[in-house]
Amino acid sequence: MSELSKTQIEAKLAHYQDPYLKQDLMTAKAVQSIEINESKVGVKIVLGYPLAGFKEDYIATLKTVLAPIAGSRQIEIELQSQIVSHVGQRGIKGLPNVKNIIAVASGKGGVGKSTTAVNLAIALSKEGARVGILDADIYGPSQPMMLGAMETPELKDKKTLLPIVRHGIQSMSIGYLIGETAPMVWRGPMVSTALQQLLNDTLWDDLDYLIIDLPPGTGDIQLTLAQKIPVSGAVIVTTPQDLALLDARRAYEMFRKVSVPVLGIIENMSTHICSACGHEEAIFGEGGGLRMAGQYGIDLLGALPLDMQIRAQTDSGTPTVAFDPESKNAKIYREVARQVAAKLSLQAKDYSHKFPNIVIKND
Repeated sequence: MSELSKTQIEAKLAHYQDPYLKQDLMTAKAVQSIEINESKVGVKIVLGYPLAGFKEDYIATLKTVLAPIAGSRQIEIELQSQIVSHVGQRGIKGLPNVKNIIAVASGKGGVGKSTTAVNLAIALSKEGARVGILDADIYGPSQPMMLGAMETPELKDKKTLLPIVRHGIQSMSIGYLIGETAPMVWRGPMVSTALQQLLNDTLWDDLDYLIIDLPPGTGDIQLTLAQKIPVSGAVIVTTPQDLALLDARRAYEMFRKVSVPVLGIIENMSTHICSACGHEEAIFGEGGGLRMAGQYGIDLLGALPLDMQIRAQTDSGTPTVAFDPESKNAKIYREVARQVAAKLSLQAKDYSHKFPNIVIKND
């Protein structure tokens, strides 16, 4: 049997580019250990994003990469995900039990942002992460209906709310605390205070990601998000239509001004699929999301169709990824989820929780 060295294994892995990180495994520092003996080659890979739905394919590909030099040795790949905290805006303290906050915004209403947000949250959970979603639309909360959850949250210790758990994710919304048709006739400061209370007074349970479903526009809620909440990254949802893209650009510029990295763009309603014949047509135009992504040098994370099934499943309280995780549309959401998480994993890590608090007392 020919000699095999760690250097040879590393050289092979240096030529394999992770499909989501867009880096080779050595550059990404994902190779944790390499073990070689006469009968086995063992490699341990640790990635900073969840990929349960792609894990077996990933392992199979790595075995193919190493097979030409392994000889008759058995190849064993241990693949793990290790999700850590990433920095938000400077000077804003992170939330206990929440590693990363991802804002989902559109700038414009009616583009399917909330549907995208809830499916993204469930997709991240299906990929192996611990996930929550905060409905930040105080005036028009929609997540309770989308999650099929209308109960009132339990109060713990008379000061904190327990999140409602549905479809494997934790959730909180003003919609859980008011009547289904009750209007929120509040001025801006009250709305901002309500958002902070929903975020900080909820007892989130060890989340890797908290998705914040933002309302349309760039007003009080968005300003509160920028000034008071440590957002690790943002995702912008748009349709291919020029009018939607105009507001999506405003959303991008808002995040840029407050130093929140935009992880990419999701193009919703990219094509319309006829429920009768299955014909696919770009009724809102073509390539809008890709053009915007190119304009700002960010990624188009994925494109979702205008499909009646997505609407019907979400309206029934069982969003597409929960209804059928292996369906064509669910697989697109899960692909987008891996893209989002991988992009976030490349951001600067937050080590502030590892430093002790120093208290000076005059005795």
